[in-house]
Amino acid sequence: MKAEQFGGATQSRGAAASVIEMPAGLHVRYEAPDRTLAECITGYAIYAAEDRAAMVNWYLPSPPMISIVLDAGPITVSLGNHRFGPLDAVSLYGPTSRAFRTVTHGGIAVGIGISALGWARMTQRHAGDFYNRVVPLSTILGADFAERLREGLDVLDDPASIKPLLDDMLAPLFATPHPREPLIRAFTALTITDGVIEMKDVADRLGVPTHDLRRVATRYFGMPPKMLLRRARFLRSFIGLIRDEGLGDYSKIDSSYFDASHFLRDAGTFLGTTPRRFLAAETIFLRASLRARLMVLGAPTATLHDGVPRTRVVQPHRDDDMRIQPEI
Repeated sequence: MKAEQFGGATQSRGAAASVIEMPAGLHVRYEAPDRTLAECITGYAIYAAEDRAAMVNWYLPSPPMISIVLDAGPITVSLGNHRFGPLDAVSLYGPTSRAFRTVTHGGIAVGIGISALGWARMTQRHAGDFYNRVVPLSTILGADFAERLREGLDVLDDPASIKPLLDDMLAPLFATPHPREPLIRAFTALTITDGVIEMKDVADRLGVPTHDLRRVATRYFGMPPKMLLRRARFLRSFIGLIRDEGLGDYSKIDSSYFDASHFLRDAGTFLGTTPRRFLAAETIFLRASLRARLMVLGAPTATLHDGVPRTRVVQPHRDDDMRIQPEI
């Protein structure tokens, strides 16, 4: 498949899908997985760039993601003080607690978001072992599966065929339920609940000891409970400001923040800079992804994914669907 094939791409029949209007030569497509995979896969994101010149983009902290690149130049990722790359054609981005920077050289990137419940079904490896790291997918799923995934996508000639292929290939990977799923589901719900930030409060609500909560968080979510809760709180506050009144009205941030300066300290932790400076950086694919994901899956980032299946089909966005202004 070539990036040029995304021009005028149609939507997948019977599936939630969104094709976002982009500058010439750039394409973003977002799709929902099959309903049977909705708790395990947070969404399919497809980015394409026809120009082979180096392109920089910044992305928000997120849960794990499988990335497959097709007909693409070298890709490097900078995460804090660490640099990964050139990446394998099929890579695993571990759970991240800070924004990361990518440098790409055209081609197609297909992202498969993995929820904590999906991680529990997918592998016995601890998600915390891949915290703020990017590794070849073969590290945890083997070279054969990684190559079959790449080859299956590479021979497609229509972007609308990506979702059905991924649904079929990934279904066996997530077919076996995990015994800790009730706790993982309940903890996931609390991470996206306003005002919930203290680990002891979460442990009490879930009816588990704090040491058990810590094990569940690091093994399946990839980081300690406190960091996980802070990341979710910051992102729902940050994205809420972007979507509504811009960055001037801090009355809408999570109720557990003491004041705006408290929120801005978290921005330093998770973005590495202020919200205004972050949005002024190279975020063209991020901004399109936030719009597309919100329309298709009901949450703008995988960090705030609730696992509820959605089946609606949406049309390409209007500029006022999500008012993100990079110049502020």
